Amino acid sequence: MRFTKDHEWVEVEGDVATVGVTAYAAEQLGDVVFVELPAAGAALKAGAEMAVVESVKAASDVYAPLSGEVTGVNGDIADNPQTLNDAPEGSGWLVKIRLADPAELDALMDRSAYEAYLRSL
Repeated sequence: MRFTKDHEWVEVEGDVATVGVTAYAAEQLGDVVFVELPAAGAALKAGAEMAVVESVKAASDVYAPLSGEVTGVNGDIADNPQTLNDAPEGSGWLVKIRLADPAELDALMDRSAYEAYLRSL
């Protein structure tokens, strides 16, 4: 699993990355009440907004950690947004992206680097 400073996680299998928000982000958001996801087939650019998560506290943008095409979205999360709080780094995933440039993974942190980053906040 790889991580961004914007608190997204990425798990890659072949040329497809599953993307979600980290447990830290889910905790900071509070109770999630709505998630807006991109449509399958949408083209994403690393660093650009890809989704919106609304909680009882605020609405927050989620940024694409990698460039590519959305090949799947977690429809269950639209019906049950609380899943993002309950299992943010598991069944609370947001989208699957077919990677346009696998080299972009090199810019992401591994878990130990991400945990060090969290301690610096």
